[in-house]
Amino acid sequence: MPATTVIALEGALASSVTITLDVLAMANRICHERGRQGVFDVRLAGSGAQAFRPFLAFPEAAHDAPDLLVIPAQGFSKSPSYADRLAGPDVAEARRMVLDAATSGADVTSSCTGGLLLASTGLLDGRRATTAWWLAPVFREMFPEVRLDTRELVLTDGPFTTAGAAMAQMDLTVGLVARYAGGDIADACARRMVLDERRSQTPYLALGLLAAADESVSRAAAYARSRLMDPVGVNDLAGAAGLAPRTFSRRVVRATGLSPVQFLQRLRMERAVELIETTTLPFEAVAYQVGYADPSALRGILRRSLGVGPREIRARARPQAPGA
Repeated sequence: MPATTVIALEGALASSVTITLDVLAMANRICHERGRQGVFDVRLAGSGAQAFRPFLAFPEAAHDAPDLLVIPAQGFSKSPSYADRLAGPDVAEARRMVLDAATSGADVTSSCTGGLLLASTGLLDGRRATTAWWLAPVFREMFPEVRLDTRELVLTDGPFTTAGAAMAQMDLTVGLVARYAGGDIADACARRMVLDERRSQTPYLALGLLAAADESVSRAAAYARSRLMDPVGVNDLAGAAGLAPRTFSRRVVRATGLSPVQFLQRLRMERAVELIETTTLPFEAVAYQVGYADPSALRGILRRSLGVGPREIRARARPQAPGA
């Protein structure tokens, strides 16, 4: 039974913390129903822990040295400055907990803004990690030594597992159940709690929000959007941004996590989805309007990136009324 510490600082995102507690409790409950011992022995820690103790569905453990340390979304975006919040005394205490746990050999996990706490320890330097897609520009600026990949929903590198936006904590926790209790218990948890499997943050990524973090990249995005039907290339985007191609490439990667080619492809795909959802244009016409002479190329990009094709996108945007 892994001694599990869940860190909840003051202002921690309630949904992220409670989904962690709920999934772990469900895993224990299913184990008991099957005549097995519960798997997770959970303790809450941190400046906001007291607020979440009423949500514990089992007696709180008293361990000090965890085998598993979980850092859900901590709500740092509620503060005026990420740097100021990370400099707070309660965060410093949490950082010591993380370092002590890692030193003693514990598995350490985080999601969303919890990744900022984990990264601030230096433990992720040189390692692959993910976080909320919208947090990527700040994360890269604050922790350039971390090999950030926000396309991934959950990513493991050694003893560290990181997850994307706040509700990716659900996916992360189900993965922990699979690791410690087995795939059968994890599958039962997911079915009983009606948790859908999601493999990527890509469908939720809003490129305009990321590009806005860099004025030059934002200018290039605006230039590209007005010329999607034209054979616009990376050099054209760099020129619109007023940057040398190599400098532009670095700025795009830093702001969005995408290469310039992927950046342009993403702009075309976003516009295609908008046209599919809001017009009745045939897919061939949509493809032409966003710069694809071959509709099958765009169809393949949609399926690889979003997991659905144009027909499913249009159907989701216009659900039939009951009885229709």
